[in-house]
Amino acid sequence: MSENLRYWLWLQRALGEGAYISKIIEDFGSAKDLYNSNILEWKMSTSLTVKQVTRLEQTRLTDVDEIIYSCENNNWDIIDYEDIRYPKRLKEIVNPPAVLFVDGELPDFDNLAAIAIVGTRKASEYAVKVTHVMSRGITEAGALVISGAALGVDTYAHRGAIAAGGKTVAVLGCGFGSTYLHENKPLRDIIKKNGALITEYPPFTKASKTTFPMRNRIISGLSLGVLVVEAGVKSGSLITAKLALEQNRDVYAVPVSILSTDFAGTNKLIDDGAKVVTKPEHLIEAYSTFYDSIDLSKIRTVDELMYDESIKCANAEIDSKKYSFENLERGRAARAERQSTAMSLDKDSKAVYSCLDDTYKHIDLIINESGVSSSKAITALTQLELAGLAKSASGKRYRLS
Repeated sequence: MSENLRYWLWLQRALGEGAYISKIIEDFGSAKDLYNSNILEWKMSTSLTVKQVTRLEQTRLTDVDEIIYSCENNNWDIIDYEDIRYPKRLKEIVNPPAVLFVDGELPDFDNLAAIAIVGTRKASEYAVKVTHVMSRGITEAGALVISGAALGVDTYAHRGAIAAGGKTVAVLGCGFGSTYLHENKPLRDIIKKNGALITEYPPFTKASKTTFPMRNRIISGLSLGVLVVEAGVKSGSLITAKLALEQNRDVYAVPVSILSTDFAGTNKLIDDGAKVVTKPEHLIEAYSTFYDSIDLSKIRTVDELMYDESIKCANAEIDSKKYSFENLERGRAARAERQSTAMSLDKDSKAVYSCLDDTYKHIDLIINESGVSSSKAITALTQLELAGLAKSASGKRYRLS
């Protein structure tokens, strides 16, 4: 962590994720210089709006200390804009993150040919095979695969890279510690052991309909090119492709059947000028002269990759049915039902329930966090178990059901 980390966290906390900070940095020099400037200078600056000046005034430097504490406590790294590890490629976009939170080991993006692979969560068997073949093929040749750790195409993009023995990076649309998409937690655990999880959102920030489009600019910003596999006309993947074009990144697409209306967005990208990809080398051959890590002699044909036994077994660790879109929908319905049940709890039970998460906690810790007396906490935990909202384990430990 750099000596000016707190100032960058202060800037991000004040202006919010996705703020257009490039012009601000150009005008003031750094987050620390901005902080040390007086309010009159803020108001006179053409790079700050009236609303942003108000936010800067209202945000204290000490407000970020809890974020730093949470990260240190969980071994999450924080890389600010001035850190030498901050990817130069990401500084090229108009709204780079002031800070990046990292779980795992951040690759040296500036010396790697990083390719983003994105697409539908409702991936067909065709999309799954194409994604895995493309990801594994370019990873074997020295590329780095980036995606978003979601279901469908994202999952198989990461899995293909890992099956090839390479590194992969997932950019998340929530903060570390968030319970979003619990179904894919095993995948995220594998990714951070074979690369890194990255987010600009502070710990425990929940995912929302606005966080993912914001996240997509980082996926494209870190990449040289973006490959879209099976995307609908209103797909979030098309947002990533649009951002990639705005950032002067290459956009690639895998063709789908012209009879497929569900994924017409992919073919539309091709109509609009996206480069057609039918084999792995199409994704990386343009970068081979600029990046020493790329070795085109290691590229295998699609047939070779398809009939590789390791490809067939690569997903054994994560059951494809378990991570299907349909199962996600069932999981959402179950969570909604649990939330409805939780809303009907009495005050003490709600206090206890709010302290539970996916890891087992000792009852003493639950009592301390909830502020409920010992006897009331025991009663509440019993009620939560009967309602199917909590599970118990030996040693007086409890977790969410």
